[in-house]
Parts: sequence; structure tokens; C-alpha cells
Amino acid sequence: MLWEEIVKVALGAIRANKLRAFLTMLGIIIGIAAVIAMMALGQGAQRSVQDRLSKLGTNVLTVRPGQAFQGGVDRGDNKLVAADAQAIVGAPHVAAVSPEMQKRLQVTYAGGNANAVVLGVWPDYFPISNDSLEAGRLFTPGEESGRQRLAVIGSDFGTLVGAGSTDALIGQKIQVRGIPFTVVGVLQSKGSQGWMNPDQMVYIPQATAQFRVFGTEDVNQIDVQAASDQSMDAATAEIDHALRRAHRIQPGGSDDFSITNQAALLSTFQDTARTFGFLLAGIALVSLLVGGIGIMNIMLVSVTERTREIGVRKALGARPRDILFQFVIEALVLCLAGGAIGLALGAGSAWAANHLGGFNTSVNPAAAVLALVFSSAVGLAFGLWPARRAAALDPIVALRYE
Repeated sequence: MLWEEIVKVALGAIRANKLRAFLTMLGIIIGIAAVIAMMALGQGAQRSVQDRLSKLGTNVLTVRPGQAFQGGVDRGDNKLVAADAQAIVGAPHVAAVSPEMQKRLQVTYAGGNANAVVLGVWPDYFPISNDSLEAGRLFTPGEESGRQRLAVIGSDFGTLVGAGSTDALIGQKIQVRGIPFTVVGVLQSKGSQGWMNPDQMVYIPQATAQFRVFGTEDVNQIDVQAASDQSMDAATAEIDHALRRAHRIQPGGSDDFSITNQAALLSTFQDTARTFGFLLAGIALVSLLVGGIGIMNIMLVSVTERTREIGVRKALGARPRDILFQFVIEALVLCLAGGAIGLALGAGSAWAANHLGGFNTSVNPAAAVLALVFSSAVGLAFGLWPARRAAALDPIVALRYE
């Protein structure tokens, strides 16, 4: 038999049993679609976290109050204050420091109002967070220590309070918890970061926030920028030494604060994402193996049903390898078609999750190609035994089969 004829016969056999062929492919379709969709979600989440950390900078350290457990519950006794940030200033391997006070407060402008996140920070907070000005200026260290009522706002704050253009708010008064603040600057857009949106925040001097707005000296965290990526460990050691001395912690005593390395966070997340990737690959492998077993079963049934047809073909001169190739091609076509449909469904699900569900997704072309290659390998592996069984049939016995 010619190759062209073998392919036509194989495709004709699949078209003659469309419903059975679809049900046979279903395991492959579900397996491929699931793994493509889940990997797209995982890679999208990983890319999103990487983007957020890159915007903040990999040479940034975050100091937070340590947890003080009693009976398995954090008592919340450990605190950080602005004086702790001042204790870190001047360390040889520290480039910039800023305490961060944060609360969600009612902010009003003219007839509009919004429940916005208000941050009390030092001027160094902006270079630490890689923030750039779109218009206006930042408040100065002198204005911060003088408790001036000045505000820097995110690029979408105007829309939040119904004021239209945010740039038009420069020089205008906004009310933060009923206290008037003069807007002096607008930051460039950074986009939503999942749990928060910097473009809708209000930034005020930390001393003003402490004494005039929040009424507390406790800060949520202290942001520290190391002099370079290579000096992260040295900066961490200097911060630890400065805070232990400021908190009068005796040698051998436990720290009442924690220092987080953004680069370490990124590495940990990548390791976690890699682990979940292996888990998803294992789930997909099981699903594809189940689909492959289904294909093998259907191919064995097909060989039994077409025993007389095989006998006729052999009587007309078909060689065993022609019969072998015919059934192998049928199995490959079923797996490749199922893989293509699964790939389309998985990519479509990822697109819908991105555009309709608001999830960050990213389909990896390499993963798509690998899925198709693996599905074809499954078809070859599980279709070979039925094909060899068909090729080994004796033509006389096959012609006499009822």
C-alpha cells in the first residue's frame, strides 16, 4: 500500500466513528487543557510577582515587628517606631531608609470623597520604591520634620475622588480625616499590584502622619535600600546590630523584629512555582496516561471489529507493516487532535481568566509545543500494541472471522 493510501484509510476509519473518536480523545483533551491553563496561571502569577519586586528593587530590605507568641497566638507586643529607622541611618552599607505608616482613611476633595490608603513616609521612601514624579515635587526632609501638611498623590487619585485630571490637583487642598493637605506632587503610574494600588494612594510626611493624623508612633515597617546588590548581607547585619542596640536586646536574646530580603522572597517564590510546576506536570502525566490507556482499549476494539477488513487487505497484497502503520497513524491522529483541541481550550481558558476574570496569565509556547509532542508520544506508545496485533493477524484466519 502507498503511504498516501494508508493515511486516507486511517483517516477514513476515524471519520466513520466520529463520536467514538471524540470520546477516545477526551482524556487527552482534558489533560492538555488542564495543564496549559494551570501553567498559564502559575507563570502569570510568577511574572506578576517578579514585576512587582523589580519595581521595588532587589536590593531592598524590609524590617517588620517580630511576632511574640503566647499560647500559639501573637500578642502583638513587638513594635517599631520612627526612632528605629533613625538608628539605621548612616550605616556604611545602607543607602536610604524610610519608616512606613499606613492606614485606610477617608479622603475628600471638593464634593468627592474616597476611602484611600494613606502612607506616612520619609522623602527617601520614593527612591527606595522606584517612584518617579509625573508632575510637581516631593516634600523635603525639612518639611517632613516640620510636620508640614503636604501630600503627594498617585496618578489615579483624581479619578478616585471624582476630580478628573490628577495633575489639576497640584496646589489644591484635599482633606485627610478632615485635616487639609496641600497637594505638591503626582507620581507616575505603577499599576495595580494585586493587594494594593499605588496609583490611588496618598503619601504624607511621616512626622505629620504620626502627630497630626494617625495619633500613634508605631510604624508598620521600615524600608531600607542597601548600597548595592552585593552588600545585602552586610546591610542586614548592620540593621540587626542597630536595632538590637536600640531595643536593648542582650547578647543571646531573640530579635523582636524581622528583616526580609526582597531577592530572597523572589528566590523562594521561584522555588515554590517550580515545585508546583512539577506537581502540575505529574497530574498531566497521569491524565495523559489514562487517556493513552483509553486510546489503546478503543484501538484493540477497533482491531477486533475490523478483523475481516484486515484479512481482505492482506489478501489483496497489504504487507504487515502497512497494516501496522495504518493503526499507528490512527492512534497518532487521535492523540494529536486531542492535544490540539486541549491546547486551544487551555489557551482559551487562560485568555478568559485574564480578560474576564482579572487573573494574570501567560501561556508559554514551549509548554504548548511540549504538550503536543508528549500527546503524540502517548499515541505512539499506546497505539503500537494494537497496531502490532493487527499486523500479526493471519489473513486466512482473519477472512474466516465472524
